Amino acid sequence: MEAPHSSPAVDSTGTPVTGTGTPGTGTPGTGTSGTGTAVTVTLTVESPEQMQDLGRRLARVLAPGDLVMLTGELGAGKTTLTRGLGEGLGVRGAVTSPTFVIARVHPSLVQGPALVHVDAYRLGGGLDEMEDLDLDVSLPESVVVVEWGDGKVEELSEDRLRVLIDRATGDTDDERREVTLMGIGPRWAGLRDELA
Repeated sequence: MEAPHSSPAVDSTGTPVTGTGTPGTGTPGTGTSGTGTAVTVTLTVESPEQMQDLGRRLARVLAPGDLVMLTGELGAGKTTLTRGLGEGLGVRGAVTSPTFVIARVHPSLVQGPALVHVDAYRLGGGLDEMEDLDLDVSLPESVVVVEWGDGKVEELSEDRLRVLIDRATGDTDDERREVTLMGIGPRWAGLRDELA
């Protein structure tokens, strides 16, 4: 199981990425890292329904070739967010966790990009171990969403959207989540405006 994210966000090189957004308000922030510019937006989500709605909102800004990496503990809401993405993209099939099949392709019903939903939790290695999935072939015409992809799929694209979902840990029924969207690379320079 993944450790809680109590430390500052870092990019794929381990460089801290700072944000100036106001947590809990949905006010976006921006930050920079040692490898270029990253745009950071922090939102508070109060329920699974709001998480799914956030996925629908994100779908409006996604395009073929986009790589979305989801990070968060088990039960944080990664698949719920992806379900909203699928609804927003208008894809075929119920979006469920791909844990046991590793990857699912959901073709578009509205002439848009397909959604490729990957669960890299059981994959120990980096991109080499994922070559059989042909993600590099799927990426140009699809939106590729990878759960547990940190340290495994960054080589697929210099531009990527990293989504960190933090939830209260321990024995709690609290459904509140803090979601940090980190747009890495020029593709995501307008992320704050696109989500407004």
